Amino acid sequence: MRFSVWPSFERPWSEVVELATWADRAGMLGVWYADHLMPNTEDGTPADGDAFECWSVLAALGSITSNVRLGSLVSPVTFHHPVVLAKRATTVDHVSGGRAVLGLGAGWQVNEHAAIGVDLPPPGPRVDRFAEAIEIIARVRDEHRVTTGGSHFVATDLPFSPKPVQQPMPLLVGTKGTRMLRLTARYADEWNTWGDPDVIADATREFEVACEREGRDPASVHRSAQALVFLATDDAAAERLRGVVPAGRSIVGTASELVDVFGRYAGLGLDEFIVPDFTLGGDAAARLDTFARLADEVFGAIG
Repeated sequence: MRFSVWPSFERPWSEVVELATWADRAGMLGVWYADHLMPNTEDGTPADGDAFECWSVLAALGSITSNVRLGSLVSPVTFHHPVVLAKRATTVDHVSGGRAVLGLGAGWQVNEHAAIGVDLPPPGPRVDRFAEAIEIIARVRDEHRVTTGGSHFVATDLPFSPKPVQQPMPLLVGTKGTRMLRLTARYADEWNTWGDPDVIADATREFEVACEREGRDPASVHRSAQALVFLATDDAAAERLRGVVPAGRSIVGTASELVDVFGRYAGLGLDEFIVPDFTLGGDAAARLDTFARLADEVFGAIG
């Protein structure tokens, strides 16, 4: 299992560049970036706060890095037209010399949709829309011209050129839902979800059932996950943190304890763990120092 980094979209550009170039030098697998228009709010009201545009960031990082994969976690097909989104990702693939990953989702954040007047349907119709979107993305990626007609997206003798550098450019779906897992098994190259090892174990069983139903070998799908990471200075600090962190979405421990936790992820068949910077320090220097500590004391111990 390898490790990737995830800078918050609220970080200043200088910090994103510093973390991405560090990851490139340090042998990290990738740099991931959330595709949102604003911070989330529980009541669905618009929120102030910086939020850079995801694919512009990834294109810029592609021009200043050489090794890391560059992907979205994840781009919603509600306010992105799938063909335009595929074109953006293909452009990043060329800018980066073949390192883009197009991460897709059905959309979920209420406030950003409401603020720009884009409908966020109930779960069933939302997944219907996603099914059409991922099919057309997969087809324009792989076919010379595409003709298709659905309830949401239509293509008529549509050319798509240039093709991505990668053959194929990976499509990632971030999900735990039953229907979305079936679509992941049918169309995607990678699957991603949130959770601690217990949550990921349950989700993995559901994913493998979806693969069986779609006739897909689960081993053919690259699997990644993320959780909030809390690196504690000692056992007492770790114990205090365990009582307050979000359950099911967090991992806590000293460096040696985190080695064991990440070993559990690897044992579940994960290929990649994505480390968000959200909990790693109060400023840019502290966050980069924590990443460096994790690389030195934890990541290298994982097979």
